[in-house]
Amino acid sequence: MPENIKIAVIGLGYVGLPLARLFSTKYPTIGFDMNKGRVESLMSGHDATLEVSDDLLQDAIKSHGFRCTTDIEAIRQCNFYVVAVPTPVDENNRPDLKPLWGASETVGKVISKGDVVVYESTVYPGVTEEECLPMVERVSGLKFNSDFFAGYSPERINPGDKTHTVEKIKKVTSGSTPEVADLVDAVYNSVLVNGTHKAPSIKVAEASKIIENSQRDVNIAFMNELAKIFNAMGIDTHDVIEAASSKWNFIKLSPGLVGGHCISVDPYYLIQKAQVYGVLPRVMSNARRLNDGMGAYVANQTIKLMNKKGVMVKDAKILILGVTFKENCPDIRNTKVVDIYHTLREYTPNITIYDPWANAEHVRHEYGVEIQSSKAGVQNNYDAVILAVAHKEFLEMDVRSLVKEGGVTYDVKGILPRNIIDGRL
Repeated sequence: MPENIKIAVIGLGYVGLPLARLFSTKYPTIGFDMNKGRVESLMSGHDATLEVSDDLLQDAIKSHGFRCTTDIEAIRQCNFYVVAVPTPVDENNRPDLKPLWGASETVGKVISKGDVVVYESTVYPGVTEEECLPMVERVSGLKFNSDFFAGYSPERINPGDKTHTVEKIKKVTSGSTPEVADLVDAVYNSVLVNGTHKAPSIKVAEASKIIENSQRDVNIAFMNELAKIFNAMGIDTHDVIEAASSKWNFIKLSPGLVGGHCISVDPYYLIQKAQVYGVLPRVMSNARRLNDGMGAYVANQTIKLMNKKGVMVKDAKILILGVTFKENCPDIRNTKVVDIYHTLREYTPNITIYDPWANAEHVRHEYGVEIQSSKAGVQNNYDAVILAVAHKEFLEMDVRSLVKEGGVTYDVKGILPRNIIDGRL
């Protein structure tokens, strides 16, 4: 067991907070984030992302001494730094490493001889050693693999998933030397129920993470392409999937909107890096284009159904149920429901989005779109209703009662009774 480990987790979002809370059960742990409001909320005992329950968070603070701060001096005495900041893309889908550079600069200001820094952020192979650690060296004046050391353990957080929580998942670990790899592996192993997989190098660990999400992106793109084909042929895609899944080695997936911070973003990191090496990743690139276009496709399918039923599309009254990127989760990052909205806005301004999970202010700030967070903002007699997200609240609603006689109900998730819908993905 590692001794005298003092951990600082930099970045307290969906990834960093659950990990920091877990580490605090074994080691003195401090969470660092530049967002003062976020830190204050956490220290009051509430996590707005809902990844850590209030009970667990408050227990970590009271029983284990866990604390969060915006003061960089508070983490100077730590010796095991974990970086868990976002790795987004810009408007051209090019990797944006600014959050990682900023976090690396923060580490460089406080790291001391003998310390270890471990990165969790999803990146293309090489970022840790070629982009992040040189920044730590420059700021600290210390020499990598001589004065300080590094590791990489890719995050595997699935927002909203209360089954595969951080302590239950198997984590990939790696280190910049064999000894450091053993240390990093031991620290993570000490708090994980299902242990670790120690990769032979940092680059292998980086690559393993990015193909996890890229593989899922490609698989979902295939299902979305099938949905387009079968919809054009008048065949129910879900019926086809049910029939095909009776074979023992068929991988059962469903078509859908691909949003969130992982699957809809991470493949771009590998796509760009592949091109640097002269490889054109056609399958991944085509999968990204197809999945990115599914919001507009859903909107156009709804319009097609409205036209078939003689419902006037211009100035129609439309309700979209859900705006988060997945069910029973407040995460709105890269949600493709917004694409449905913008496509429909070309025909009508009378669109209501209702989502009891999403923060209306966050949606307004991120997308410039107004939503209803309360059912009181939902009326009836809509010309069309689109079930975009499978929140539990929507499953308990009489969705068809919201649609006027002769109106259209479209089910993106394929979960509503077939006799009350006009179309589904």
